[in-house]
Amino acid sequence: MRVANLAGRLVLIDARGHAVDVEGASGGRFAAEPQAVFTRWADFRAWASATELPAGEPFDPRDLGSPVPQPRQVLAVGLNYRDHAAESGFGVPDTLPPVFTKFASSITGPVSEVVVPEGGHTDWEVELVAVIGADARNVPESEAWSHVAGLTGGQDLSERITQLQGVSAQFSLGKSLPGFTPMGPWLVTPDEFADPDDVEVSCSVNGEQVQKSRTAQLIFSVPRLVAELSAVLPLLAGDVLFTGTPGGVGMGRDPQRWLAPGDVLVSRVEGIGELRQTFTAPPPAASS
Repeated sequence: MRVANLAGRLVLIDARGHAVDVEGASGGRFAAEPQAVFTRWADFRAWASATELPAGEPFDPRDLGSPVPQPRQVLAVGLNYRDHAAESGFGVPDTLPPVFTKFASSITGPVSEVVVPEGGHTDWEVELVAVIGADARNVPESEAWSHVAGLTGGQDLSERITQLQGVSAQFSLGKSLPGFTPMGPWLVTPDEFADPDDVEVSCSVNGEQVQKSRTAQLIFSVPRLVAELSAVLPLLAGDVLFTGTPGGVGMGRDPQRWLAPGDVLVSRVEGIGELRQTFTAPPPAASS
């Protein structure tokens, strides 16, 4: 099952790639607001699997928003691939890798324009994103997938100067500039994957591939992350978990490489689809 946010309305994506409006198809049983469905995820899955849906309508991908537009918590994991830990100058973590947040105001849909801060060092980080579908607290790793609504693609865009400045790093601020958390194009339920623990992720800048790996290479898998995190704090239905990025980021290159106005970043997640971010310069300052 594929669930999307089309111009602010909850839709299902049918086999033809067309959109079925959930509020209309359910006779109002489920609200149009995309975020609301996660608090009723089990009921929604049961309804969708038992219902013969009407024909969907074609749509413009530019009208897609994040499938999870207003999560209560956005948790992001760093250094969760060996090659990325190495290029960042760290060893392989044997305990839970660093965890930070990306503020919800930075969330956008899969097709967007992003302003590159003047004089900044804006970097790319393609990631598999897991979305919580049932409240999770002290969940065993063996049961973790039952608490995941689905998977989507994400970019953990990072402004490295802001991220690394000061006495202690400002990870959350450096990763939460406007437009720095694109997600999509839709959420795909785990049963749609041959193996949800082994999914290819990749991205390219202006057609040049810069990252490619598989989530089987994660140091802490999605189930282990859910188990470890839920032992510390409650994971709530509709929460978002960025699972980490593989090697190949701009900061780890020699020479280092940063995104610039005019660059196009395309991120792909196997079995889900692609995100496309076009980068622009800041608008000119208003004259006095």
